[in-house]
Amino acid sequence: MKNFLDKDFLLNTDTAKLLYHQYAAGLPIIDYHSHLPPDQIADDINFENITQVWLNGDHYKWRAMRANGVSEDYITGGKTDEEKFEQWAATVPYTLRNPLYHWTHLELQRYFNITDLLSPATAKKIYADCAQKLQSPDYSVRKIIKNKNVEVICTTDDPLDNLAYHQKIKADNFEVKVLPTFRPDKAMNADDLLNLNLYIDKLQVITNSSIETLDAYLTALKARHDYFATNGCKLSDHGLEQVYAVDYTDSEVAGIFLKIRAKQTLLADEILKFKSAMLYRFALWHHEKGWVMQLHLGALRNNNTRGLSELGPDTGWDSIGDFSQGQALSKFLNKLDTTNQLPKTILYNLNPADNELFAAMTGNFNDGSVAGKVQFGSAWWFLDQKDGMTRQLNALSNIGLLSRMVGMLTDSRSFLSFPRHEYFRRLVCNLFGDDIENGELPNDIEWTGKIIQDICYYNAKNYFNFDEVL
Repeated sequence: MKNFLDKDFLLNTDTAKLLYHQYAAGLPIIDYHSHLPPDQIADDINFENITQVWLNGDHYKWRAMRANGVSEDYITGGKTDEEKFEQWAATVPYTLRNPLYHWTHLELQRYFNITDLLSPATAKKIYADCAQKLQSPDYSVRKIIKNKNVEVICTTDDPLDNLAYHQKIKADNFEVKVLPTFRPDKAMNADDLLNLNLYIDKLQVITNSSIETLDAYLTALKARHDYFATNGCKLSDHGLEQVYAVDYTDSEVAGIFLKIRAKQTLLADEILKFKSAMLYRFALWHHEKGWVMQLHLGALRNNNTRGLSELGPDTGWDSIGDFSQGQALSKFLNKLDTTNQLPKTILYNLNPADNELFAAMTGNFNDGSVAGKVQFGSAWWFLDQKDGMTRQLNALSNIGLLSRMVGMLTDSRSFLSFPRHEYFRRLVCNLFGDDIENGELPNDIEWTGKIIQDICYYNAKNYFNFDEVL
């Protein structure tokens, strides 16, 4: 029997152990998609306790606590940080076989050298030990990042963001590159005319312009796109239920924008035409700058209207959607490819039923111009766990080239999430190790080790060209 979370965690064969410890474990981390708050990096803060760094904003944990019967007072409510942690500690023993059990104890080990299992019996001591360490200079946010061998972090930012925190981080000569990512979802959300108009009004102020026509809107957004580029941005991100790719004419969309500014109710087909036109225009700009376009598709958001009204978005009420993805995604990518204006693209699915669809779709638009131009991105959100990651890796292996994958990301708001990369690397090594020991792959450790290093680090380093950012 193996010990829980020992040095060979998730590594089931001698070959897997060799591949991980010799080739994967020591590689730097390129975290090209996260939701880390840049202000906390800029200010190099220290968290007072583990609740602040671990539970605040983590809707994975919130959902588990609710499922375990914990009152909202101890989740997002007014209870003290220690009381909230104690309720999380009481929940953890009930998370057996949920990935939170692995992540919780992996993070306690990797950051705090704590090997005790978290439970009501150990909660007070673990809380006190972590608080003492977190308040020390060695546990400032920047020290946490550096100590995990992180090379690049990409945050997720709205086009209206002034990027002042990114500028401060750069001016401080912080050794880790912290770069913005252009996320324009709010700029194309014609489902909500009130908030879209408020968004446009803010854009007017920021760009010192009058925006009453579509051309003026695009000009102002392009200025923000350019501004992000001057601040080191190399990626965009679009979080959509599905790709929008209905047919439209420029004159139709111009008229739709006039209706938006007049606050006139849009027809369903007008909303789709506006979204389709905006997404296509953004993609053209991404290609022009050589950015990577990320498409996160399939989330069914804000399912619980009572929870949403009480706590707001991103508080644990989202789910996997069953949207039709293939036809519109093909049409969108093909339209860009027809004029040779398809940017490097990463496709992420939230519904595991779409694994093979997305893996196959990438192969339609890899044109030989760059290795892995269109990527099937790592398992995302609800799929970011042992089974989901393994299924994603197998789908990509069966239909595309796993060897050209750009690897893992945290997609996290927590500075304690970097062991997600370790988790991914262990799973990759275990897959290759199993195949070698089963005689399904040759026992060529040197070449296999190189492939693993590429997947875990070098492919991303070459694909994103972060070294171009000074």
